[in-house]
Amino acid sequence: MRVSQNLPSVTVLVPTRPGQSDVPAVNAARKFDYPPELLEIIVARGKQPSVQRNAGLREAHGELIYFLDDDSVAMPGNLRRALEHFQNPQVKIVGGPNLCPPDAPFKEQVFALVLSSWLGFLSSRARYLSVGKVRESGEKELILCNLLARRNDMLELGGFNEALYPNEENALMDELQKRGGRLIYDPKLIIHRRPRPNLQAFCRMLMTYGRGRAEQFRVFPTLGSAANFVPPLFCVYLATFWLFGWLGALPLALYILLVLLQTVEFLPRGGVTRSLCALPLLPFPHVFYGLGFWRGLFTKLNATATRAVTPVELEFVKKLGAKS
Repeated sequence: MRVSQNLPSVTVLVPTRPGQSDVPAVNAARKFDYPPELLEIIVARGKQPSVQRNAGLREAHGELIYFLDDDSVAMPGNLRRALEHFQNPQVKIVGGPNLCPPDAPFKEQVFALVLSSWLGFLSSRARYLSVGKVRESGEKELILCNLLARRNDMLELGGFNEALYPNEENALMDELQKRGGRLIYDPKLIIHRRPRPNLQAFCRMLMTYGRGRAEQFRVFPTLGSAANFVPPLFCVYLATFWLFGWLGALPLALYILLVLLQTVEFLPRGGVTRSLCALPLLPFPHVFYGLGFWRGLFTKLNATATRAVTPVELEFVKKLGAKS
């Protein structure tokens, strides 16, 4: 694939709720530095994003699909930047981080700081912070709200597994790598996206992520998911450590020390006030993700039933060949 000429067609695919009129991702996509006749924008309205994405994928015409959430504000140069990586035919997916907008409310900036912590998310913090250089990566660092993929490869795999929402992209990326495909993380391929607006929504998101990972492990168990068992085991530890006296409290003391060290690491980019506000929230990813993981070990997986009750309405906001 050559960037200088014969540019590929691109479909921007955005799932959103029924009746939502203002879709920031669409507004941003209209501003891409890209020939408009090679750009298609599809809004898939429904109530289950993986079902919506699959419906849009089947009707898309672009050689590349740019998956964005409805609140993802992509930078104008993202498409041309991603094409540099797709010149290698072995590259199947390119993605980057979703960053908190600098003008977001203070509370959301604190949540964003927690999401970018090495203590809470290890390598997955690269989803919320520009980390390192361009590199071959995997599903732990890439996120579906800012992800480009080759349409034919997606269709060959049958799209997303609708029973695994919100981890449907993780299983698909694992499968692409098993088949020899390369996944690229570009720390400068960024979008701006606001974190959850309040603490309740933030905790619910963490539980959903944990549930999704457990369900993915049940369907596609891999050694790469071993680290995801740490939060649920941490929850068990918190419930039982007092049974072992002072010896049981030693790991907790070490954990508190790590929380303090993480807070110090925040200071250069978060400042004193935001860093101190993030400190008491640092255990939340472990606790609520862990609780969600335990729940996900026992949920019922049924993609067929989900698909039957979630009709999707596709809106071609912009078609290929149109100038505007």
